[in-house]
Amino acid sequence: MEKRYSLARYTTGAVAARTGDEMSGPALLLAGLAATGSATAASAVLAGLTVSAAVGGPVFGVLLDRSPRPGRLLACTLTLYAMALGALLLSLGRVPVACTVLIAAAGGLLGPALSGGWTSQLPRVVAPGALPRANAVDAMTFNLASLAGPALAAAAAASAGAPSGVAGSATLICLALPAAWALPERSVTEGTAARRRVHTDLTAGFLAIARSPTLARATTASVVSCVGSGALLACTPPLGERVLGGADRGAVLLGVAAVAALAANTLLSRRPGLLRPDTVVRLSTVVLAAAPALAATGRPVPVAASAVLTGIGEGPQLTALFAIRHREAPARLRGQIFTTGASLKLTGFAIGAAIAGPLATWSLPGALLAAAGVQLLAAASSF
Repeated sequence: MEKRYSLARYTTGAVAARTGDEMSGPALLLAGLAATGSATAASAVLAGLTVSAAVGGPVFGVLLDRSPRPGRLLACTLTLYAMALGALLLSLGRVPVACTVLIAAAGGLLGPALSGGWTSQLPRVVAPGALPRANAVDAMTFNLASLAGPALAAAAAASAGAPSGVAGSATLICLALPAAWALPERSVTEGTAARRRVHTDLTAGFLAIARSPTLARATTASVVSCVGSGALLACTPPLGERVLGGADRGAVLLGVAAVAALAANTLLSRRPGLLRPDTVVRLSTVVLAAAPALAATGRPVPVAASAVLTGIGEGPQLTALFAIRHREAPARLRGQIFTTGASLKLTGFAIGAAIAGPLATWSLPGALLAAAGVQLLAAASSF
């Protein structure tokens, strides 16, 4: 481990990359809606960006575990992802929607680098004894990104037009490149331990998840929960339009959820032994089921309460999930397990967004109640 690489540097890069990532979702929804006039087309583009992560995540994890300089691989991947966002921006409204979705799917292969790719490197940045605190800080970067990203997307759309949000998200990802490039190199021992065939490592990573009951339950619950979260996000623009007076104002609800998530994680980090991570994963999905059910009423106060509940559920769930992965993942497969987990979550998110887009066009309350039902399924799968 290189002592000169501090947790602050890691955190700064993670916040920039993840804020850009969180900004890209609502920005693409708004830009797609503005360019095509169709919520279904907009949600299809977002789904294309996330659904292909199921393929890209595991492969990227294997390469990350094998690379002697994983930070440089991560930086190159972030660059390509930012370029994909730029290509999406240029294609929206200028080529058939199907072509834009294909571009989004190609870029989505790289998506897990922004989440699992960063987090898998955390044990190289801090000493083992400092990992629990660093894990909490790392999870909070997602909360900060969830707060800043949608707010920036809304601000950009209001001030300079919907497409500017996509350009801003790509710029933020590029700002993270120096921190990614300088991440500590792999030790000699780690490097020699990972010289197997790629398909062998891919199989080993999935088997490691399947053979650990705790890791398998947490992974399943988080993936199913992300289906519900994706459905809720797809409902945000029409919900903002009907309740708050503008589609772009739906991003405010995402900001409220991020504040609640950050507050919940801050309180939980002060008493880390209050609940076991496995228990937090279970309870969080129940809370997340109540959120879209409240939003389905279509009234301002319940909708605001649903945003708060979303944050209370999502924030601790992510921290607990990271804790379980760090605890259960074999060191030689850590990168793959984190990126595979991230890719499965992104795919679940994409499925939820793709289904909820057309469903929200037909019935917004129906789409929100469906999201609540999916979260209940996630709660059931965590036992």
